[in-house]
Amino acid sequence: MLAKRIIPCLDIKSGRVVKGIHFKNLRDAGDPVETAAAYSREGADELVFLDITATLEKRKTMMKLAKAVASKIFIPFTVGGGITSVGDIKAVLESGADKISINTAAVKNPKLISEGADRFGSQCIVVAIDAKRTVHRKRTLNHSLRSGSGQEWEVYINAGTTPAGIDAVKWAKEVERLGAGEIMLTSMDCDGTKEGYDIELNRAISEAVNIPVIASGGAGTLNHMYKVVKDGKADAVLAASIFHYGIFKIKQVKQYLHKKKVAVRL
Repeated sequence: MLAKRIIPCLDIKSGRVVKGIHFKNLRDAGDPVETAAAYSREGADELVFLDITATLEKRKTMMKLAKAVASKIFIPFTVGGGITSVGDIKAVLESGADKISINTAAVKNPKLISEGADRFGSQCIVVAIDAKRTVHRKRTLNHSLRSGSGQEWEVYINAGTTPAGIDAVKWAKEVERLGAGEIMLTSMDCDGTKEGYDIELNRAISEAVNIPVIASGGAGTLNHMYKVVKDGKADAVLAASIFHYGIFKIKQVKQYLHKKKVAVRL
């Protein structure tokens, strides 16, 4: 059994780590390089850096930060935000990142996934999916529902500001077909709430694809992390607030999961 990974997420705005609720009301959470180094020492399996306003501001992602982080840590890390071309992917990877994350660019230009995978390998290409629950609909009116509860989820782009009109489960299958090596799945409904991950969403996506799924959005307790890997079938858990503000240490999460018979790297 592959070990489940614990991944702190650092949302970056104006060179600082920030965190909000439902992608809004952002507040400062520290220096990204110092924070990354601390998480590396604490035993994080990987890190994710997301330049959350790069796409909205139509600018490229943070190459200097990637280089600074690469010089301080010795664990894999992913960089996302403002990556729109194969050239951007190359530049980020050459700056020291192990993987890149694309969301809006992948939706607007799905060929970027396959081109990136062909050029650099699927293991370098993470597709981020920001998904939000739609209203309940009668099955007789919509035969494409993927969840037994009668729920479906819509993909959002542009830092969660724009509905893309795409079913999240269908999109997950498509990004796998195009060559993505991993999916970073964020529930917009749960993001920053500390009320738990969207178990149904994570299970629906995890059961639909054969590539790893990173669960994101809603971690508030140790049991939330256990539930999303056990019931949501996620391959990794990503969290921000509980780590940034010292609610839990990475070691605590791993020890808790280990006691629950979940394979982790201690």
